[in-house]
Amino acid sequence: MTTLQRTQPSTRPVRVLQFGQGNFLRGFVDWYVDVLNERTGLDADVVIVRPTTRSTAPLLDTQGGLYTTLMRGLDEAGQVTREFRRIGCVQREIDLRSMWADYLALAHNAELRFVVSNTTEAGIAVNDSDRFDDAPPASFPAKLTRWLHERYEHFGGSAASGLVFLPCELIDDNGPALQRALLHFARLWQLPAGFADWLLTHCSFCSTLVDRIVTGHPTEEMAALEAELGYRDDFLVAGEHFNLFVIQGPASLADELKLAGSGLNIRLVDDIKPYKQRKVGILNGAHTTLVPVALLAGLSTVGEAVADAEVGRFLREAIAEEIIPALPLQRSDLEPFAADVLRRFGNPFIQHRLASIALNSWSKFAARVMPQLLSYQAQTGRLPRRLVLALAATIELYLHPTIELGDDRAHLDWFAQARSMTLDDVARGWLARPVLWGRDLNEVPGLSDALIHDLHAIREQGVRRLLVS
Repeated sequence: MTTLQRTQPSTRPVRVLQFGQGNFLRGFVDWYVDVLNERTGLDADVVIVRPTTRSTAPLLDTQGGLYTTLMRGLDEAGQVTREFRRIGCVQREIDLRSMWADYLALAHNAELRFVVSNTTEAGIAVNDSDRFDDAPPASFPAKLTRWLHERYEHFGGSAASGLVFLPCELIDDNGPALQRALLHFARLWQLPAGFADWLLTHCSFCSTLVDRIVTGHPTEEMAALEAELGYRDDFLVAGEHFNLFVIQGPASLADELKLAGSGLNIRLVDDIKPYKQRKVGILNGAHTTLVPVALLAGLSTVGEAVADAEVGRFLREAIAEEIIPALPLQRSDLEPFAADVLRRFGNPFIQHRLASIALNSWSKFAARVMPQLLSYQAQTGRLPRRLVLALAATIELYLHPTIELGDDRAHLDWFAQARSMTLDDVARGWLARPVLWGRDLNEVPGLSDALIHDLHAIREQGVRRLLVS
């Protein structure tokens, strides 16, 4: 079987510099660029830079930058959808260990306009050890600062040479965070004041929210997929049908990205915070609410949990009756998103293991569920009983783990000691941890009593009995 290979070089200009060659960016940003090229004539190609020197995987250049995406799941009508796309917008991939000069030369490209990155949450970090003349420096922001200074010098700091930054790292305010990191190295290296002014004046640092599950290379399915495609593709990447890209940036980006008529779920907004609240509250919050209850009910994947009569109903009612009412957003914006979330959870092509989502459950619960629990109580004077049950189930999971738990050592140590305590003392003691909750939650009217009740009920009856009562 022949390997997928580009037969003709692309004639499109390189307009996107991308830091990160992993599955997510190839199944998300590069997929968007490719679709925009086809549907609206964006006319943009991508050069990928490996942000780390540790990777030994083959370069995408071995296939001429060409690869296949397979997006599948349930569409808006709940029907199974499955779509292959041959991604042709990646011109080349640069390994900085051997292509440092090529990397700096890209800074001279006047048509380059966008910088995209996904270097994990720890990627936008600074140090005082990277030097200007390192080739390359260790950190991603230092690598980028060095490249930007090359561009600044080459174009004399012109306004036209400014860039739009679209960082996709999963941190709050990722645009300003990247800008601060670049300015750190500008100061550390004592670069000309004009360089910092150019970054601040002629470059746009957009905060983004990205949402698509990209599962990666479907190794176990490759023989069947390659037989269907008729070629071998070592870089094929699979992901879900759903996609959402929210960009907080200037209105002019709509024209630059040629979004009109694209039919893509790309939102250009003035304020990204409501979208963040919606995602954290409904998508992430539903995951965190579901996991302990489903695990104690004997289930192992999200798909099984959604399809389960009792657990699935528990999840749907928790979202509709307790999470959505507690969010400071319009139901008209929240309910369609919630419907998308439930379809995504039921995607038959993604086996999302509950044990994987359970990692670091307490920091997730504090950020994703507790704000809605407290908001609901403050608004109604009542406690959301399903969210309280999820809290109790999480405590029970940590007291008597059915899976290997990964969490902050202090949390694990606390529960190791708590196994000799009464359930009443466990409940009150865990609610009284301001280091986790920011306050003593025993002060919330009725919460400790409700939690104690649910802990005893789980222990005496089991979660499933509680779901049908």
